[in-house]
Amino acid sequence: MREQTKESDGLSLPVVEEFYSVQGEGWNTGRAAYFIRIGGCDLCCSWCDTKYAWDAELHPLAAIGEIADRIMESGADSVVVTGGEPLMWNLDPLCELLRNNGTKTYLETSGAHPLTGIWDWITLSPKRESPPLQEIWHLADELKVVITDGTDFERAEQYSTRVSPQCKLMLQPEWSRYNEMTAAITGYVKRNSRWMVSIQAHKFMHIP
Repeated sequence: MREQTKESDGLSLPVVEEFYSVQGEGWNTGRAAYFIRIGGCDLCCSWCDTKYAWDAELHPLAAIGEIADRIMESGADSVVVTGGEPLMWNLDPLCELLRNNGTKTYLETSGAHPLTGIWDWITLSPKRESPPLQEIWHLADELKVVITDGTDFERAEQYSTRVSPQCKLMLQPEWSRYNEMTAAITGYVKRNSRWMVSIQAHKFMHIP
C-alpha cells in the first residue's frame, strides 16, 4: 500500500472506479450522484463486497482536477466519496475543488481515520474491529450499521448513544446474509421505530 496517505498533498488519489449512478443505500437512496471509489483500506472486513479496493497500489493515481472535469461533464450535482476507506487520504483539496464548482459532497467512512474534507453529508458505518475516532461521532448525519448476526443489534444501540440526536439511524443486512437477516432487522425496526431499514437497492436494480 502506498506509504503516503494523510501526509500526501491530496492532489492525486488512487481511484478504483468512478461513475454516475443512483445512491443505493441509506437515507439518500434513490438520489442521483457521482461516485468516486478510492483505493486503500486497512480494516479488511471479512464480509466486505469491495475487497478489490483494499490495495491502493493496484489502482492508478488520478489528478483531482481531471476527476472534477469528469463530474462536471456528467451533469451531477453531488458526489459520494467512498472506498476502501477514503479517509486514509487527504481529501481537503478534492472537497475544496468540488465545492467551488457548486457540487455537494457526501462521504461514506468507517471513521477509523482522522477526518479531512468538508462534507454536506457524512455516513458513518462503524466496523467492529476498528471503531470510529471520537471526533467523528457527533459529525455523522447518518449512522449505518451492517447487521451480520443477532449480536450486531446491541452494538448498533451502543453506537447510537454516541451520535447526535439528529443523526439518521439505519440498519442494513450484510449482502451475503440478506435472506437470513432481513426478517430480524424488520422485526427490530418495528419494535424500535427510531431505526430504519437500509437495503442495497442498487444490487436489486442491477446498477453500479
